[in-house]
Amino acid sequence: MSARELGLPARVPADGLPERVTIWEVGPRDGLQNEQAVVPVEVKLEFIDRLAAAGLGTVEATSFVHPKWVPQLADAEALLADLPRRDGVRYPVLVPNERGLDRALAAGVRHIAIFASATETFANRNLNRTLDDQFAMFEPVVGRAVAEGLDVRGYVSMCFGDPWEGPVDRAAVVGVGRRLLDLGCSQLSLGDTIGVATAGQVSALLDDFASAGTPMSALAVHFHDTYGQALANTLAALRHGVTTVDSSAGGLGGCPYAESATGNLATEDLVWLLDGLGVTTGVDLDALADTSAWLAGRLGRPSPSRVVRALRG
Repeated sequence: MSARELGLPARVPADGLPERVTIWEVGPRDGLQNEQAVVPVEVKLEFIDRLAAAGLGTVEATSFVHPKWVPQLADAEALLADLPRRDGVRYPVLVPNERGLDRALAAGVRHIAIFASATETFANRNLNRTLDDQFAMFEPVVGRAVAEGLDVRGYVSMCFGDPWEGPVDRAAVVGVGRRLLDLGCSQLSLGDTIGVATAGQVSALLDDFASAGTPMSALAVHFHDTYGQALANTLAALRHGVTTVDSSAGGLGGCPYAESATGNLATEDLVWLLDGLGVTTGVDLDALADTSAWLAGRLGRPSPSRVVRALRG
């Protein structure tokens, strides 16, 4: 029985929440990059198009990270060449450096993202840079991209906890985020890369960004569900005025550079929460659950999303 046939979730609007939330779908990039096996490009293309057809207005398509580091996304050029683009849908790609930007520009990409670290250790492990040196790498990327008319998003990883350094100083996160905005990023996505954040931490960090003069419209949140806190953390962010939330269809993904990172917040679980609160997303939950169940079949395992399992068995 479908979600539509069940008539669920019950809609009971709550005060203090945004009327509409933009879901930044990361499944095709952040989800599939963590797969052990390489997913055929034909499957990726259908996955992305089905997500867009389900009403997701932003679908992060792939990454121009060197294939040596993320072989699962080595087909980026081929995928973008054949990607069916729907009107009103953005298909951003992750760009790690100037070489990646060259590839993105050659592919006609209009929306890119860069990936920074809030901690010294992860900057070294993920980017082979110090915390400060990462900005020297990002500056020409963002500068050139903005000059070419591209929109640039900045991911900030390890915002709440780092597996090597432990709890992360909020001032360090705000410092990294402000530097990315000053470079020209239009939005920051604050990542709980290993899924250790609590709602209180989320509220405190957002308060600190606000105190530093950052509008909530410039922030997004990106939660992993390692300890089952992703939805609670999302609700805390929404109550602070954040209106963009990252999630991954079916709960796919983790982080190939942080072994303790489990799956992303499942898009279906997020939509269930938001639908129940009367918050508009434009996403058809029934079509989305069908898509994740279909992909789970291609991957040969059940979907991690609780909503997908409840609706599709």
